Amino acid sequence: MKKTLLFLLLSILSISKISAQEPDTLKAFYDKIDKSFKYETGKITLPEGDGSLNVPKGFKFLNAEQTQNVLTNLWGNPEDKSILGSLVPDGKGVTHSDSWMFVISYQGDGYVKDDDADDIDYDDLLKTMKEDVAAANTERKTAGYPEVQLIGWASKPFYDNNLKVLHWAKELQFGADKNHTLNYDLRVLGRKGMYNISAVAGVDQLAEVKASIPGIIKSVEFNDGHKYLDFDADTDTVAAWTIGGLVAGKVLAKVGFFAVLAKFGKFIVIGIIAAFAAIKKFLFGNKDQVVTRPEEETALLEENNSTEE
Repeated sequence: MKKTLLFLLLSILSISKISAQEPDTLKAFYDKIDKSFKYETGKITLPEGDGSLNVPKGFKFLNAEQTQNVLTNLWGNPEDKSILGSLVPDGKGVTHSDSWMFVISYQGDGYVKDDDADDIDYDDLLKTMKEDVAAANTERKTAGYPEVQLIGWASKPFYDNNLKVLHWAKELQFGADKNHTLNYDLRVLGRKGMYNISAVAGVDQLAEVKASIPGIIKSVEFNDGHKYLDFDADTDTVAAWTIGGLVAGKVLAKVGFFAVLAKFGKFIVIGIIAAFAAIKKFLFGNKDQVVTRPEEETALLEENNSTEE
């Protein structure tokens, strides 16, 4: 077992030098990682929410475990066990600079009333949201994650009353990153909760993401008996928020602003460091080894080197 891990360790150390090689070699390395993922198409039964996903044309499905691997180990986000899977555009992997995906999760907190959908002043709501984001930054910074700034709407909220789907897009800035992040959110409402579909992409990919929305909106549906119109006021629970609350992010209050996902630029390095730390702990018994946040990569490598000395 240790011989196998030692071989893997040596491979990782070799791979860590690949960023200094030619672009074609680096691309081949990324392609190899992309090909290690197992994608699905067709109809997918979602493990929560009594619904299913019909993978739309132009996309492929990645299950919950693999999606979490991408978001946490490759893209540098906090772990989120509520994720059910993701949709990745055909022709794109998860390691290249133009990679992006729709992440799917379920929120089973009850029936969301849509009475206020036509009465919301979204410009006014944006001001409140910016204040909430700023207030949450203290918690993010304490936990070792970069602060977030809500720049504004990338696409104003729109509620489709016929399909019972709400969607909108925010432009975000993480730390001092000049490449802003796009969070395009969809909420598919049901009898007892809703499916959350969030695009994790760059702002420069807005047109590409937006063009896929019509197909994405119709890809997730609740089973008969669990649809929005199946609501029974005598027996079903009503959620504590309405349409305005969903856009404002009040539904995320329990987990803070950590639910905002991003794709950080050093994703491959993060995965290599995580693997290195896990193997080193097994081989050398270093119980103090910790895998940390993206901005702590340099400090982590220094710690590894000093421990070995």
